[in-house]
Amino acid sequence: MAQGSQNERSLGDLFAELSRETSTLVRSEVALAKTELTEKAAKAGRDAAMIAVGGALAHAGLLVIIAAVVLLLVQAGLASWLAATIVGIAVAAVGYIVAQKGITALTHEDLAPRQTMDSMKETAQWAKHQTR
Repeated sequence: MAQGSQNERSLGDLFAELSRETSTLVRSEVALAKTELTEKAAKAGRDAAMIAVGGALAHAGLLVIIAAVVLLLVQAGLASWLAATIVGIAVAAVGYIVAQKGITALTHEDLAPRQTMDSMKETAQWAKHQTR
């Protein structure tokens, strides 16, 4: 009987071990959340960069094309103000479409740390069963 009680740990020891393991688990969960959020933020940053690069390229290229098209319409007989207005509206429409594509990509991105949330739910259920 004395040997059996030596092998058994006290309730305080068990709670101390549970506390240590829970702390380790929580630290791991926080590290996972940081990693997951960093990955999602990097993807959102790439999408935002695509919007910016697309806008800059469209702007530079379209400035030259706009001038050429305006000159072409003026040579075709339109008044210069009317030619510039028509081309300006067309360019604005294309710019809007490009910007909307980038915005749509960003709004469909789920930035919540889903893996961490699922893991934390599992941890909570595990901890409940350990204290029973």
